Amino acid sequence: MTKSPAARLLVADDQADVREALRLLLKAEGYAIETAASPTEVLAALQKREFDVALVDLNYARDTTSGQEGLDLLSRLQAVDWTLPIVVMTAWASVEAMRRGARDFVAKPWENPRLLAIVRTQVELGRALRARERLEAENTALRDQALPRIIAGAASMQPVLQLIERVGPSDANVLVTGENGSGKGTVALALHARSARATKPLITVNAGGLSEGVFESELFGHVRGAFTDAKADRVGRFEMADGGTLFLDEIANVPMSLQPKLLRVLETGEFERVGSSMTRRVDVRVVSATNADLHQEVSAGRFRQDLLFRINTIEVRVPPLRERREDIPALAHHFLRQHAGRYRKATRGFNEAAMRSLTEHPWPGNVRELDHAVERAVLMAAGPEIGPADLGLRVGSEATARLDDMSLEEVECFLIRKALGRFDGNVSRAADALGLSRSALYRRLQRYGL
Repeated sequence: MTKSPAARLLVADDQADVREALRLLLKAEGYAIETAASPTEVLAALQKREFDVALVDLNYARDTTSGQEGLDLLSRLQAVDWTLPIVVMTAWASVEAMRRGARDFVAKPWENPRLLAIVRTQVELGRALRARERLEAENTALRDQALPRIIAGAASMQPVLQLIERVGPSDANVLVTGENGSGKGTVALALHARSARATKPLITVNAGGLSEGVFESELFGHVRGAFTDAKADRVGRFEMADGGTLFLDEIANVPMSLQPKLLRVLETGEFERVGSSMTRRVDVRVVSATNADLHQEVSAGRFRQDLLFRINTIEVRVPPLRERREDIPALAHHFLRQHAGRYRKATRGFNEAAMRSLTEHPWPGNVRELDHAVERAVLMAAGPEIGPADLGLRVGSEATARLDDMSLEEVECFLIRKALGRFDGNVSRAADALGLSRSALYRRLQRYGL
């Protein structure tokens, strides 16, 4: 078996001739040796460097027969580094030594071939264990880095953070409510990241952007020939999310005709692909989001009450940006760093007037609108600081006076913002006022980043 010359061994015994004999034997095998004459010296050596194996006597000068001093040392070594392989040298109390954490034992006087075989084995096992521990630590660090950062210093956001911490690790279905662009998707991502399903997929379906004709196929999939354009089998979002989390955004837009099928899969985990009679099963946690009042939708006959009960085991309300204005500077600087890095711009901050514009703006499009305003400013800024003109925030009479200078898309974006502001971010009411269907307005909101 190949020996590693880099392996470092700690030999501990209160008898100098024993330490020297072991040092010469192990050095001849290519190991780096350090010796210790007492438990105090052993612990001091471990504070200085890492060892691959510790070869430790159980009996020391203060207690030459019971081995208690050595057993106590074993417990202390385990507390310092539980991955360190410890081989005890004694015929006494070997069972108790193994219970205290020793990996193996060698009886005195030892047989050189047996001792060397044990040391080689423990070096390999110890390195394998430490490599696994390092890998798990790196994976944990990467998972922690991947956790979504929720900037939430405002008092109104603290209940949201508390619910994420409490509910995230569970499998409970969660309904996230709040205005369009307020950060419901970020909350869904945080819930998934803190769950036992974090290593499994998080699949998103935007119900507001799907027509009724494709909705069932999108959720449940279809088989070849199920309809005219079904040229091959297709996996639906529920199957994609199996073992993980399905985020149903804008769930209020699920057609009434499909709500019974959605209710069934939430209750039983069972469904059929479009055009197939074969029942499939999935294990999916569902996080839903909406900016509509689902209780009003139930009263109006547009949403099933039993489906509402199924999706809102826990309800999390995300406040609009106007209710958490103290978070605007931190959010703005966060987006600034992101976009400055993305576009390789040297933009470093906001001047006083720009920050005042940010904190006073009504933000009908909430955090998403702030993100896009900062992105625009990063692109437009000529110097290291962003000014108010770079943000392009048009409100009130100033915006009306500039209508003649706007493009058709800019006018449409302005009118949508105005309608959202008038109805406190309620997409259904804004859509009615603009003469649009809710789905049509959602598509425009996505296009303009509102």
